[in-house]
Amino acid sequence: MAKETTLRLRNQEEVRALFGPQDEYMRRLRRSTGTQIILRGNVIHVQGTAEQVERCSGMLKLWREILRRNEEFVDGDVARTLDSNLEGEQLHNDVFDNHGRSGDVPTVPTEPRHRDVRAGRAGKDKVSLIRPKTDGQRAYVKAMTESSLVFCDGPAGCGKTYLAVATALRALHAEEVRKVVLVRPAVEAGEKLGFLPGDMFAKVNPFVRPLLDAMNDMLDFDQVRRYMANDVIEIAPLAFMRGRTLNDTFMILDEGQNTTTTQMKMFLTRMGVNSRIVVTGDGTQNDLPKGTKSGLTDGIQRLSRIEGVAIVRLTGQDIVRHRLVRQIVSAYETTESGDNND
Repeated sequence: MAKETTLRLRNQEEVRALFGPQDEYMRRLRRSTGTQIILRGNVIHVQGTAEQVERCSGMLKLWREILRRNEEFVDGDVARTLDSNLEGEQLHNDVFDNHGRSGDVPTVPTEPRHRDVRAGRAGKDKVSLIRPKTDGQRAYVKAMTESSLVFCDGPAGCGKTYLAVATALRALHAEEVRKVVLVRPAVEAGEKLGFLPGDMFAKVNPFVRPLLDAMNDMLDFDQVRRYMANDVIEIAPLAFMRGRTLNDTFMILDEGQNTTTTQMKMFLTRMGVNSRIVVTGDGTQNDLPKGTKSGLTDGIQRLSRIEGVAIVRLTGQDIVRHRLVRQIVSAYETTESGDNND
């Protein structure tokens, strides 16, 4: 027997958030539940069998609650709820007790909200509170707040760099450290720094762009410039770290899989008094010459049993970019596994 129910949203902002980019979230919900979903104004009409409508309506209410609690609704929320084998109250408890945004979930406050009036985005707030979205990300943030040295190995899109930068800025604002140093090996398609035009910053910029992108999402442009001008935030190629000792500093080494064992040892031994290091990388994307062992892999193997060192391994389940990224990573992992077995 056909059935219909409705769900009223507050405004068009909620409609856009729950429907997703180009209505993608709602299309996935339709496929998952077998229902028809029609929007009239701010009211969602759900049609189908009694069982289909009940499941779809329950999912929409859960999505609405996630949105109102988190002030955002993202692809990872869609995947986590639709892929779950739980239903009803069990799914609700799983989302908000285990994956929820309760007081014991690590959050990463950065700067107070800034108005961004650049590029026609007047009135848009900068990120002021960053919430890990998966169990793996929560474990990662917890490790960074409790350990002096953290290695994080995981695929593209799982928040390794973004959360490391956010945690570093939190430590800076809490005056736990006096400086943040962002480091990346200059290993990109065989190019060398010296062949790029400009001063040292211009040469380094392409290699540390992901770190700067993350920072610019949390701080306004002028704040970043002031920090860099005052040497509170420093970006540097890995080669420039030799011979230094950094005290009261939060150091991030991104793309750690592209360091050699010798380079990794050199970087890790820069740690001074009251300093912290986070090394991020993806062991499956090694750009080193064939036969060269990755410093990330070697460091994890050598240092995993030392007190104060935390090893975090993120997986495809922690990917929070577009859902296709998760499927792309999975496809490559499956292909590479098959190639290794040949």
